Amino acid sequence: MDLILVSHITILMFLVITALVAIFLEDLLASVIVYSAYSFCMCLTYLILRSADIAMTEAAIGAGLTTILFVAALAKTSRREEDKE
Repeated sequence: MDLILVSHITILMFLVITALVAIFLEDLLASVIVYSAYSFCMCLTYLILRSADIAMTEAAIGAGLTTILFVAALAKTSRREEDKE
């Protein structure tokens, strides 16, 4: 197998892992950070598929702007702590 195929399979496995971790994390900030990693992996996937315009859009909007908006929204909310006894 050539290097491109191996790297693509590795990135796709990382995509599945980051998607599942982002869903099952209880901390919202950590989930947003993992979602940003997911979006960056999608950007790499588009680059491997030789779609540079979509990769740049995914990097700018998905990994950049969306993450900033999610973090700003989380900063405006308060955390609800449960009492653990």
